[in-house]
Amino acid sequence: MKIAVVGGGPAGMYFSILVKKAMPEVEINIYEQNKLSDSFGFGVVFSDETLSEFLTKDPRSYELIRSKFAYWDNLDVYRDGEVVRITGNGFCGCSRRTLLELLAQRCAEEGVTIHSQYRINSLKDVPESDIIVAADGINSVIRTELQADFGTVVIPKKNKFVWMGSTKPLDAFTYFFKTTAYGPFVAHSYQYEEGKSTWVIETTEETFEKAGFVVDDEAGTRLKLEAIFAQELDGHPLLTNKSHWRSFPLITNTRWHKDNVILLGDAVATAHFSIGSGTKLAMQEAIALAQSVIENKEDVQQIFASYEANFRPHVEAIQNAANISMAWFEGMDRHVEQADFMAFAFSVMSRSRKVTYENQAIRDKAFTQQVLAAFNARTKQKVGQSPAFSTYKLREMNLPNRMVMSAMGQYSAVDGRVQDWHLMHYGSRATGGVGLIITEMTAVSDSGRISPGCAGIYTDEQAQEWERIVDFVHTNSSAKIAMQLGHAGPKGAVQRRWQGAFEPLNGQGWPLKAASAKPYGSGYPIPKAIDRAEMQEIIEQFVSAAKRADQAGFDMIELSACHGMLLASFLSPLTNLRDDEFGGAIENRVKFPVQVFEAIRSVVDSQKPISVKISVEDWKEGGNTINEGIAIAKAFKDAGADLISVTSGGTVPDQEIKEGPMWQVPLADAIKHDVGIPVMAIGQFTTIDQINTTLLADRADLIAMGKTLLVNPGFVLQSAAYEQESLDSLVPDPYRVGIPQLNKTQAWMRKEFERMKVALKPQSHR
Repeated sequence: MKIAVVGGGPAGMYFSILVKKAMPEVEINIYEQNKLSDSFGFGVVFSDETLSEFLTKDPRSYELIRSKFAYWDNLDVYRDGEVVRITGNGFCGCSRRTLLELLAQRCAEEGVTIHSQYRINSLKDVPESDIIVAADGINSVIRTELQADFGTVVIPKKNKFVWMGSTKPLDAFTYFFKTTAYGPFVAHSYQYEEGKSTWVIETTEETFEKAGFVVDDEAGTRLKLEAIFAQELDGHPLLTNKSHWRSFPLITNTRWHKDNVILLGDAVATAHFSIGSGTKLAMQEAIALAQSVIENKEDVQQIFASYEANFRPHVEAIQNAANISMAWFEGMDRHVEQADFMAFAFSVMSRSRKVTYENQAIRDKAFTQQVLAAFNARTKQKVGQSPAFSTYKLREMNLPNRMVMSAMGQYSAVDGRVQDWHLMHYGSRATGGVGLIITEMTAVSDSGRISPGCAGIYTDEQAQEWERIVDFVHTNSSAKIAMQLGHAGPKGAVQRRWQGAFEPLNGQGWPLKAASAKPYGSGYPIPKAIDRAEMQEIIEQFVSAAKRADQAGFDMIELSACHGMLLASFLSPLTNLRDDEFGGAIENRVKFPVQVFEAIRSVVDSQKPISVKISVEDWKEGGNTINEGIAIAKAFKDAGADLISVTSGGTVPDQEIKEGPMWQVPLADAIKHDVGIPVMAIGQFTTIDQINTTLLADRADLIAMGKTLLVNPGFVLQSAAYEQESLDSLVPDPYRVGIPQLNKTQAWMRKEFERMKVALKPQSHR
């Protein structure tokens, strides 16, 4: 077999080493356009986990790299003079040039031929080979030539960055956050060899423009950044090496191979430098491709298929974490302005959602104790209080903890009247310890229901049934209960969820209403665009419903203006096509929903809070983004909203959404800090650790759970025992006999979890 590798970077060379070592008979040629002594950039970084992988795959390469790296265990976060050191991180830095020289040495030892200064301008320039590995980097000429076949997408991201070096010695990986008159900058800095450190300096596009940087003015950039980071550099210079400002290119490919060509390294996928995984990911891809070659021998298509099938999920997971981290830095302005430094530092550490409070505590318990102490001081809680079980107050409503049962349709009402099922459903979660229960979206009129099984509060009889549930919750638990009021609008008149996944009722429904005469999706009835008179009628329906909910004893009202329902249909440009004063600009689209809010605020007890649930992102081109979401939230705040329940999507059926654990936290974070209003975060919270992590980083004030509580009504009680919190105020009298057993079981489980986490921590390679 003959293999041609285009590109002599870490991915191409490491792949060649591994294949040649296992299959000496294979002829491997690497074609590199630069001299072997050329290298762009400064250092690269590897974690202990990555080094362990290198050790198992090629001990010789590992030893060569290890002999040259600078190792550190600490990570420092600086912000305008404040600093905290976080231990137990286990990373090493290595000169990129040295890494390439060592890998070239290994190639020579194994018999791989490297052709330096050999430029490949097209696929036809590659000598005939059985396999062509396109490892020619971000600007891959091979990938570009075949981009239609690969389904290549290259998206330049918003922030600007420049890769520089310095003679400044560092004994820790360091984030230097610096606030200037132009805006914030951050230097991602680490030592990679004696007397040399990498400084990747990043800022937002707005700050870049205000500061007057010129993309390719290397000398001017150096002088300005030396002035900005003068204190941090401590008299040391910044070094340049083709150090031009760039926007990070997010690269994805729907297919990784075409005929006998396979993509590798940055040519196939990029991972933002903020998680230090670019070179790591490239070399892991090299390991996976080499393994597939070794296992499948001469079957080229099977080699490629196996490589992509087995390794794509890993690449996508790394890329997803990198994208989440990148988005955090794109919102750097709001984070740097956080009042509490320890919350800021913990937000830096937990930004990609890979690091949580508990696994950070395994690395550095002293740091997490500082973070917890700062949270409890800031929120006026007792020393050692678990964040999830800290109290919270909105107007005169006092919540016993920060965990909320999110609104979830039960589709089990009869003519809008809740049944015994609802008493059991809400009652069991209340006695299960949640701090706040939010009812399913409750219709303000019969035509405002989603399905025939949806609850309503448009009659006195319906209100009386709800009052029975409210009384049970208040009598038998410390929980508070809120009613979510809404109108289904264009998403009404559908089957119950288990009867047809929201399929239209087909002739058995009712007339639909919306901002515009646009159906929710294909096969849905066309709604009527409501006029001024109908708007007033709907406002009156909301007011009547709010009065009934208030009189029934609900502690809070939540207004549903999300997920494509009636009020949400006004907010999104995808569904609001009006040309009157309620359409067009966001200031117009928000008018009617705000009028509804103001009307219900005027009739509800002033001591009771009102929240608004909004979709702050439509996840569809042409729809609302977080910027519009912020504007919508500000409008409701100005109207008197006490809380924004932050969700997204549901506006159109063909949304392009990527879910995952805690996936909407960045959206809640943006609303909380840019609008300056308490927020509730929603979106796949399944562990108490995730909840505590989000609260400690000050990215939300309350945490709502849906499906987690559907399948486990005792989640909060189990979590309290796990956190060693007192169960006395959470457990009803008839259940108290079970407390000792629950405490014992959860204490054992926590001990086992922590033992396993310690055992799984990668070995140090110092």
